[in-house]
Amino acid sequence: MNFGEIELKWLGHSGFLIKNHKTIYIDPYNIKADSEKADIILITHSHYDHCSIADIKNIIKDGTKILLTADCQSKMTRFDIPIDMQIIEPNQELSFGEIKISTLSSYNIEKPFHQKTEGWVGYLIKINGVIIYHAGDTDFIPEMQKLTGYKQPDKQFIALLPIGGRFTMNAEEAAEAAKLIQPTLAIPIHYGSIIGAREDAEEFAKLCREKGIEVKILDKE
Repeated sequence: MNFGEIELKWLGHSGFLIKNHKTIYIDPYNIKADSEKADIILITHSHYDHCSIADIKNIIKDGTKILLTADCQSKMTRFDIPIDMQIIEPNQELSFGEIKISTLSSYNIEKPFHQKTEGWVGYLIKINGVIIYHAGDTDFIPEMQKLTGYKQPDKQFIALLPIGGRFTMNAEEAAEAAKLIQPTLAIPIHYGSIIGAREDAEEFAKLCREKGIEVKILDKE
């Protein structure tokens, strides 16, 4: 779907493609082998369904910038093509021309799968008046309070929220997160392959709409 000059595509699971004059991927996993090459790749953490070397290998080109957490670094030595790696942690801000990227904490509160001490991240991407929040693998965490001021009349704030449960928020928890941050549009992610089903996305949409939040369930591309 399009937001002004920004094109956003769900690639399945937590994977996304964002395009304007740059091609940006987030957590590509099981994407098409002939996918277009990336200018920037954002990796939230090292789990195989987020830091997929096979998928990254298919989309890198000479000079592709890859932002990744420290635990992903050793995997990236397998590439023959020269890439530009940058190790990131929560609460950083980076600029790539008109594209501004911030990192936020992403973790489980009581579940053991994503510990806060790992320093894993979600991303906040700002391009041409559009703000896209990819939450990563996370629960409904206190740090989301920082996002409450991003919905503004002259900006579109898109929240990509995991809803599959077990490893992340479930539909109900994600709807509560959406209620807090009040995006222009909420989009469910992290379902449909490893965990979670279309029914979870539909439940999330129902709960969000009851709270006055617009939701779009995207088809996989």
